[in-house]
Amino acid sequence: MIKLMVIGNLGKDCTVNTVNGKNVINFSVAHTEKFKDSSGAQREKTIWVECAYWTDRTGISPYLKKGQQVYAEGSPEVRTYQTNDGKSGASLTMRVQSVQLLGNKGETGGTYPAQERSYSNTNNGNAYSNQNANTSNADDINDANDDLPF
Repeated sequence: MIKLMVIGNLGKDCTVNTVNGKNVINFSVAHTEKFKDSSGAQREKTIWVECAYWTDRTGISPYLKKGQQVYAEGSPEVRTYQTNDGKSGASLTMRVQSVQLLGNKGETGGTYPAQERSYSNTNNGNAYSNQNANTSNADDINDANDDLPF
């Protein structure tokens, strides 16, 4: 099995389509890497991944807007095609198994809206988990008023 994981920003708002009675959410994720070339100059390289998320759980689609930072994982596919001028082209696509909202473009973290939302295709194709992004710190754990069952 080959697994592809990508963190990046959406290039445009997602689209929800129905194909043969099944829902698919299509979106594209851009991942930009910064590096130094052989002469030492700072360069950037952006890789676009076209994503297809086949799911009946389309509740995430209103949040998949241009600029939204996401983490997506799934199975990679390379598609080849001919351009109008006769040249060969290729694109990287992914059949998404899970997607997680991370933040908006320019944010260093955080979640939208105030919770971490993760959607995945498990248990015969459908699962949804919604976890609070707030985690307790060490002071909360050592609080003497905790009612621990042990």
